[in-house]
Amino acid sequence: MKFKYTILYVENVSETFSFYEKAFGLKKKMLHESGDYGELDTGSTTLSFSSLKLMNELGKRPAEPNPKAPTFEIAFETDDVEAALANALDAGASLVQDITQMPWGQTIAYVTENNGFLVEICTPVRS
Repeated sequence: MKFKYTILYVENVSETFSFYEKAFGLKKKMLHESGDYGELDTGSTTLSFSSLKLMNELGKRPAEPNPKAPTFEIAFETDDVEAALANALDAGASLVQDITQMPWGQTIAYVTENNGFLVEICTPVRS
């Protein structure tokens, strides 16, 4: 078994791509001509987005993200959390937790992105 991708359900896939490009420096891998599904170039595991409209058409009834009670997070690893956090905030992310040094040697910060999903910005775990 191989973990292939995560799909987040969003109102507008194109706007989400624009945000992720500005906030996290990620590039579009593909966007379906309908605009209802797309993937970012994130390495071996793909971060994808599907429109709420498409999910509803397919009979799914996805819940809206709740920034006050997130049920999951996505994480982006960087060697410079301070610069990455500043970039995300400049792009419109909302600060959830400022930069914190963890006892296991990792530096972390949390934001919500333009759809309300929780995003961790972190350094690699240091052993």
